[in-house]
Amino acid sequence: MGTQEKSRENLNAMIEEIKTKLRIVNGGAMKADHYSLDRFDDVEELHSMVMKKSNFSVSEMDAIVSELGSLRDRVE
Repeated sequence: MGTQEKSRENLNAMIEEIKTKLRIVNGGAMKADHYSLDRFDDVEELHSMVMKKSNFSVSEMDAIVSELGSLRDRVE
């Protein structure tokens, strides 16, 4: 990826692709609009890593979901 325009649409697409690849059941808790464009590069880096792998251990999935959670904007 690396050359994508920093846009809301591209950020949303990356979040959705990560959720799909990880088969996240409760995807509603990880809404793309909860992520600021300021976090685009961080999400893009995580997205790139997730897309390169074909499968994940439970601990890897936990770490990825935790990282996504830490990148989230605080939503009331």
